[in-house]
Amino acid sequence: MKLKALCGTLALIGLFNVGAAQAQEVVRLGNLKFAHYGAVSYIKEIAPKCGIKVEERVFAKGLDVMQAIIAGELDVGTTASEAAISGRAGGAPIYVVAGFAKGGAQLVSRADLKLKTVKDLKGKKVGVTRGGIQEVLLLAELQQNGLTVSDQPGKDVQLVLLAYADLNQALLGKQIDAMMQSEPQSSQAINKGFGTEILKPYDTPIGEPVRTMVMTEKFYKEKRPLAEKFMNCFVQSTKLFIENKAVAEKYVREVVFKNQITKDDFDDAIGNSPYSYDITPEHIQITTDVMVKTGVGRMSKPPLAKDWVKTDLLEAAKKNLGVK
Repeated sequence: MKLKALCGTLALIGLFNVGAAQAQEVVRLGNLKFAHYGAVSYIKEIAPKCGIKVEERVFAKGLDVMQAIIAGELDVGTTASEAAISGRAGGAPIYVVAGFAKGGAQLVSRADLKLKTVKDLKGKKVGVTRGGIQEVLLLAELQQNGLTVSDQPGKDVQLVLLAYADLNQALLGKQIDAMMQSEPQSSQAINKGFGTEILKPYDTPIGEPVRTMVMTEKFYKEKRPLAEKFMNCFVQSTKLFIENKAVAEKYVREVVFKNQITKDDFDDAIGNSPYSYDITPEHIQITTDVMVKTGVGRMSKPPLAKDWVKTDLLEAAKKNLGVK
């Protein structure tokens, strides 16, 4: 009896240890609610097939993701590049490990004003979200066109700082004359008829901004097998969304946005912010340099991209899955 009891106890301990090991295979992911963040969100749906569990938390903006990383609440986060750069400059222990979407911004005029160019913004109020890549792009465009800017009256252009969710309503309510907005909200404003496109702001040195996936240094270094599984899952999810538009559209429209965006909104949004995998130190360095030039982030010591852009996990996952 004693032997049986001992075997039973050992079996229970074994089961407990297996359960504990499985319970530890959790990746804490911070994400944002935009159409081009959909493939990242989908990782949690296929995570069990990758041998992991992904717990997703959705934040209002990238800087909030950085704060959660600094607080030790996340392993992986997604954000536009400027929030990652500001985060790293501010002491966030992160590496950029992938680029999951490109583009994703539009400068949109109130439909009744019919503003055609950046120079037409002189004397106007322009809405933008503080600390977003849209702010970097807007300031770079204004600088290129010789326009001065402030969030106080007296300059060529007055910034009105609003959350992404409030920009469209402000344009519709004529509280602002134009906005630099993300997707799908910018396409929504155009499709609903209260906004018209001035331009897609990709003619600055940044080009099309690449959205960044970051990992904490601790996760990258100390949980390498789990980080590899997560990156494999990211590549699988992104490959599916690139190759199967119907799956991507259904998930983003029905699950992420709860049927609040139309098929046209989704098509136009992803047309302006396609899913992708890649990122380079050169792109992050150029973005950092433009941020310094425009004063976004007010970094006392801008980080050097070569020190914290690490794409080895991505390259291995792409090779494993035959993705070029």
